Amino acid sequence: MSPEHGPRRSQVVLVEPALSQLAKLTAAETHRLDRVIVAFSVSPELGTPVPDTLLRDYVDDVDGVRVIYYVTALRPVAIVAYVEA
Repeated sequence: MSPEHGPRRSQVVLVEPALSQLAKLTAAETHRLDRVIVAFSVSPELGTPVPDTLLRDYVDDVDGVRVIYYVTALRPVAIVAYVEA
């Protein structure tokens, strides 16, 4: 019998300007961002929909991280457009 697997994660892709913002983060900020990316890769609906767009805005007040992203139509890929830590 095969072991039970957890939920399938979305592939997460960062685009400009998110890559530029990522390059400016400290190691600690990048670590906090990683935890947030894992969270919404498992549950893409976590973010709040941005009205009149396909974007979602996810804010983690505990880690002090904000990510704006959208999920592709088939849900296997989340595109990160903005990061703030």
